[in-house]
Amino acid sequence: MCGIVGAVAGREVPAILLEGLQRLEYRGYDSAGIAVANGAGIERRRTIGRVSELADSLEARPIAGHSGIAHTRWATHGSPSIANAHPHMSRGRVCLVHNGIVENHEELRDELVGAGYEFDSGTDSEVIAHLIEHCAGDGEDLLEAVRKAVKRLDGAYALGVIFRDDPGRIVGVRVGSPLVVGVGIGENFIASDALALRPVTDRFIYLEQGDLVDLTARSISIWNVDDRAVVRSTVRVEPSGDAADKGNYRHHMEKEIHEQPEAIRDTLEGRLGRDHVLEPAFGIDAKRVFDDTRAITIAACGTAYYAGCIARYWIEELAGIPCSVEIASEFRYRKFVKPPGGLFVTITQSGETADTLAAHAIAREAGFANTLTVCNVPTSSQVRESDLAVLTHAGTEICVASTKAFTTQLTVLMMLAILLARRAGLGADKEGELVEALRTLPDIVEETLLLDARITDLAMAFMHRHHALFLGRGAHYPVALEGALKLKEISYIHAEGYPAGELKHGPLALVDEDMPVVAVAPGDELVKKVRSNLAEVRTRGGRLYVFADADAGIVEADGVTVIEVPKVHELLAPIVYTVPLQLLAYHTAVLKGTDVDQPRNLAKSVTVE
Repeated sequence: MCGIVGAVAGREVPAILLEGLQRLEYRGYDSAGIAVANGAGIERRRTIGRVSELADSLEARPIAGHSGIAHTRWATHGSPSIANAHPHMSRGRVCLVHNGIVENHEELRDELVGAGYEFDSGTDSEVIAHLIEHCAGDGEDLLEAVRKAVKRLDGAYALGVIFRDDPGRIVGVRVGSPLVVGVGIGENFIASDALALRPVTDRFIYLEQGDLVDLTARSISIWNVDDRAVVRSTVRVEPSGDAADKGNYRHHMEKEIHEQPEAIRDTLEGRLGRDHVLEPAFGIDAKRVFDDTRAITIAACGTAYYAGCIARYWIEELAGIPCSVEIASEFRYRKFVKPPGGLFVTITQSGETADTLAAHAIAREAGFANTLTVCNVPTSSQVRESDLAVLTHAGTEICVASTKAFTTQLTVLMMLAILLARRAGLGADKEGELVEALRTLPDIVEETLLLDARITDLAMAFMHRHHALFLGRGAHYPVALEGALKLKEISYIHAEGYPAGELKHGPLALVDEDMPVVAVAPGDELVKKVRSNLAEVRTRGGRLYVFADADAGIVEADGVTVIEVPKVHELLAPIVYTVPLQLLAYHTAVLKGTDVDQPRNLAKSVTVE
């Protein structure tokens, strides 16, 4: 959520840095700051609140320099304050900005206090500044001092460092948090997001995991995690307009479906350690809140409600604590029992959903001690009112039917389940397995999107239908509900999602050759049951469309179409299997000629009851 901007040039850089921060405001933050090296020393300004307040401070007391760094901070260690705002300095000699989390900051702090360093903040970031200064000693080169220091850091982070004694230089590091280099003419830049640098360059180098970069106005040198000099390719990024630009896609929904791999990557960035989820990424009070949690109550509406339903399976299976999921509009009007040690979780794309906000207020009044929101908008009411806020970095979602917001919500909820499960005895090996599966998730979603052409053809079988049935078992029952919702939202085909085991309890009466039946059937422990349920459909003349992986053992036959989905870790399969159902709804709606992005009678954010 934090933002980094750095510049080294033959011209004054404060205005460049300030504009970069303004372009990163979408990420959410509680303070902002800037520092420049100008040969006479390092000048720094920091403010609490908006970047506009920092701009006012600079207008009142200008600073000057040809190299500098700037930052917007979302607190993970230490409350929002001037002392905790970035950039952080050590003995007037080293100054840095930092995104991410250093897990071993406490032991390093003790060591540095013993070496005579004084701390002004409660952040892990100041530890890094002092450590680099300590490694620099009496004459160590800035680059070597940074290299020595980062070898002692555990966690996920990105750094931008300037040095009083070498003012024409910036050193950057990327370990688990994004950092890009902007390539200029007689000037170079770093940023946590290329968007921050679009006014000054269209050429970027995307640093890889473990890279260290040394920038001057006329040179860029990069070393990899093994300290070997490397050359990374420079990419020219054409202006893409704003989020309202559909680019080469026909609709915003199509664009947003295909943006999911990158949205999931962005949501994971800075939140995964080498083999575990980084708890401080969930907020300053995350440890206390999760330690106190004995039960979970989730409240949400629409698609976000289905994300909560999937999360219930994960939380109860991994953490072994009870989890209830409430439709927010119903929760606010019923009597409920508050569980002891209950954490109230809201899920909302906009953060302004009226029913979800009302449910949150009622939960507060009922005595829920702690609240957490999973949200996509950092400035929203829900984020402001919740104890913990975990942002999904889905970017702007314009289509009314949610796609990338949903899959990024699920990504965050899986990380939450892992953190809760750790307290219930989840082994390090199992957590490492899940973290590795999360790392590969964006690539698997990307591979799943290659089914686009196949599903375009498949949609022909749905365009003239009036009804459809979606089936799933276990955590894939909510996936079936979400698939049905997408189809009816944008194609106006009546669709229902059911647990496959409930067929004989009513839905089987609807099945005939005119009703397509969509089944979600990964090769998990329930697949034998699903195959039995599908046989019931086929016996009644129903036409089956089955999304399954190679391990499911389901083969095509007369009346049975199988769409093979890439293999994924069993617990993450609901995220992957959502994607082809989104594509099916999209292509069916396109064939029917409906308004895909603005379906009738619906609004993107439901801000009234």
